[in-house]
Amino acid sequence: MFEKIAVLGAGSWGSILANLLTENGNDVRVWSNAPEQVKELNEKHTNEHYVPGFKYSDKLVAYDDLEAALDGVAVVLFVVPTKVMRLVANEMVEVLEKTGNKPIIVHASKGLEQGTHKRLSQVLEEEIPEKNRQAIVVLSGPSHAEEVAKKDITLVTAASTDQTAAQKIQKLFMNKYFRVYTNDDFIGVETGAALKNIIALGAGALHGLGYGDDAKAALMTRGLAEISRLGVALGAKPLTFIGLSGVGDLIVTATSVHSRNWRAGNELGQGMPLKEVIDTMGMVIEGIPSTQAAYELAAQNHIDMPITNAIYDVLYNGKDVKTAIEELMDREGKAEIE
Repeated sequence: MFEKIAVLGAGSWGSILANLLTENGNDVRVWSNAPEQVKELNEKHTNEHYVPGFKYSDKLVAYDDLEAALDGVAVVLFVVPTKVMRLVANEMVEVLEKTGNKPIIVHASKGLEQGTHKRLSQVLEEEIPEKNRQAIVVLSGPSHAEEVAKKDITLVTAASTDQTAAQKIQKLFMNKYFRVYTNDDFIGVETGAALKNIIALGAGALHGLGYGDDAKAALMTRGLAEISRLGVALGAKPLTFIGLSGVGDLIVTATSVHSRNWRAGNELGQGMPLKEVIDTMGMVIEGIPSTQAAYELAAQNHIDMPITNAIYDVLYNGKDVKTAIEELMDREGKAEIE
């Protein structure tokens, strides 16, 4: 099964997924709003700022014209930062209104919308009328662009309330190194994907401060408990959090130097000011706005999330990282399973 597919967003993950889909035999066009990046992808078949040293398929075509990129596509894959998801979706609808096209909409971004705290599938549902789309599918799981680029084994989940659409996306992406499972729990998959970035910040900070494996394991385990509590309160299925988009994504994000959230936390732990961490990263650190969203959602839903609260205090109230850790450890004892 081969399709014409538009990938919106040519960062590390978007461009590597576009390349994978191209190598799977699809007609893929990747869209970027940066003309120089488009020129580099088309002429040199590289994307050095995001994936240094990688050579893209010469069959992958990049566009900076959204209407041209969307021409006749059966699937649109969004891989743009959370903060521009609504804007790009709105621009896409303007094109679809002209053409009458009705693609399957997929997103592979991880985060919650700032201000509204909405999941990204909710943003897409609000911005893309049903007449302009077949279904919405979320692609998520433990995955680094750098490792997919090397064709390392990677497993992810395609989640949708429309299982026919999820199965179609599954078939489009599957190959010998990239395996896709289907899931019907939108809420759990997206919540796990967004909130694990918070715990990755904390894990990086522990490493930066010189803490060992015991501390990191404790943080990840108790962090997953927090994520699960909030997710279930929001309507997720508990078992989703022990799957690929829960514990799987948490492990890869909270233990790897490829994770920009882990790297940001590591730099904070080493004493670098937050503004400098953000300025030098060169890419979006989704865990920072996700921390604020989770902090506010927890308060609204009366969910106990002490690790998230501590990371929020470090990021938004300027609390010293060591002090935040000491306060977490000084809390009154409690039962592990509630």
